[in-house]
Amino acid sequence: MSLDELQGTPARDPEAPTEPPATAKAGAATAAKADATSGSPATAQAGAATAAKADAPTGSPADATSGSPADAKTDAAAEADAEAVADASGPVVRRAGAGGWAALRPLLLRMHFYAGLLIAPLLFLAATTGLLYAGSWQAEKILYSHELTVPHVGEAAVPLSTQVKAARGAVPEGKVLGVWPAPEADATTRVIMERPGLDEGETLTVFVDPYTADVRGQLTTAGDALPLRAWLSEFHASLQLGESGRNYSELAASWLWVVALGGLALWIGRRRSRRADLVLPDRKATGRRKTLSWHGTVGLWAAIGLVGLSATGLTWSKYAGENIGQLQDRLGGATPSVAATLAGGAAGGSDEHAGHVMTEGMEMPPPPPTADIGIDRAVAAARAAGVTESLRVTLPAKGKGYIVKENDKTLPVHLDSVAVDPADGRIMDELRFADYPLLAQLTRFGIDLHMGLTFGIANQIALAALAVAVMVLVVWGYRMWWMRRPTKERRLSAGRAQPRGAWRKLPVTTLLPFACVTAAVGWFVPLLGISLVAFLAVDVVLGFVAARRRPAAAPQG
Repeated sequence: MSLDELQGTPARDPEAPTEPPATAKAGAATAAKADATSGSPATAQAGAATAAKADAPTGSPADATSGSPADAKTDAAAEADAEAVADASGPVVRRAGAGGWAALRPLLLRMHFYAGLLIAPLLFLAATTGLLYAGSWQAEKILYSHELTVPHVGEAAVPLSTQVKAARGAVPEGKVLGVWPAPEADATTRVIMERPGLDEGETLTVFVDPYTADVRGQLTTAGDALPLRAWLSEFHASLQLGESGRNYSELAASWLWVVALGGLALWIGRRRSRRADLVLPDRKATGRRKTLSWHGTVGLWAAIGLVGLSATGLTWSKYAGENIGQLQDRLGGATPSVAATLAGGAAGGSDEHAGHVMTEGMEMPPPPPTADIGIDRAVAAARAAGVTESLRVTLPAKGKGYIVKENDKTLPVHLDSVAVDPADGRIMDELRFADYPLLAQLTRFGIDLHMGLTFGIANQIALAALAVAVMVLVVWGYRMWWMRRPTKERRLSAGRAQPRGAWRKLPVTTLLPFACVTAAVGWFVPLLGISLVAFLAVDVVLGFVAARRRPAAAPQG
């Protein structure tokens, strides 16, 4: 038994273009006459039923009640006969003028069906893990409140150097890499340390009360993520399966925009008697039509957000992300960085800012190895230069100075940064977010929106809503597929896809650009291209198997 036989027969598509009544009647008469000549009463009866159904006007009572078992059976039988005739007639013939939406819609239906059927489990999984991540921002504030907050807000903070000394005393084997001064009055200062035994990408964060220099606790962190959010972030990205697990999230992100835009086009292009049914669910509908109404309207409202999540999610991916990064660099949209390399020091920093020279044209000699003004004076110099919000200080490394950055990613953002010479507190370089290339700014905003930072808790609620939308859209999609199955003949079967050969109905002027765009997108987003080729290969094989079985089954009818 082939996959198509297991899938059952398709429900009648009320949006498919129909012939005028006169043409339908003429075709029915011709079909009936041909069937009568062939001496096949069963075929003639099925042809008459199909002709009668085609002759019925769109929006008839029979069409409105298609959710009933009897209607499902009639629709299934009619379309099964129609598809059998189409398959038996050989290659699809392009008629003059048969183009545009009428020709493209069957192809989108088939692609949306298979993408939804086969990729939906990955989308559901990504949405579930994304929902958990969206809630992790608020969860970690509760779970780690002892480390993140101070018991009492004092009048003035002790020097940062004193707070760093307290952290070193708590973890003597650690090496201090950076300091994040308390961003709010009731928050703790974070001292970021490197310690033996940590995994790659992990650091040890010591939380210090800025008013008393008491150590409130220490946690293993990844970037700014505390243990809960760090684990959920990796779970969302790779299911905690390592590098190979990242393929799941990249595959989901690669197909999400395709499914969203394809579904949006199908929903907008659908015939409807009331315009309100485009944006609001039809509460009078029943059965499969009711599910379709909810599926379409929720998908409509969520489409822009889903495409945005797909695009920004791909920037983190392994294969498509590399292509995106290369394209961004070629367009001059790479994210710049402040140059902290000391004159005469080791190479590093941004090439375009390296090698500052003195007014006499001579490079400034390197300072003595022990020259260090200290973190307090470095931060004071940065504040004097206008870098004041949510600071993150990177301590000097070999051949480099202090780097003081703003990290306020909530609108209005503060993301300026400066490099401070540890010898005398001079500002060696400064970088303003307003001076970023436009593409780099848009990339920054897109990533922060994806992470739930740009609008704070409202952003996180919106992400949670999109995650829930994906989950219910997947459930409704599978429900519609199940509801399209024949209800009596094949109780274990399910709904069938749009018939094969839809692409052959496209005019050449549409087919060639469509194929070229698909090939280009498949190359740029590799996992999308590879999986699409795999889908097509499987579909061709199944069609070949079905075509070979059909002649053997025909004489039995």
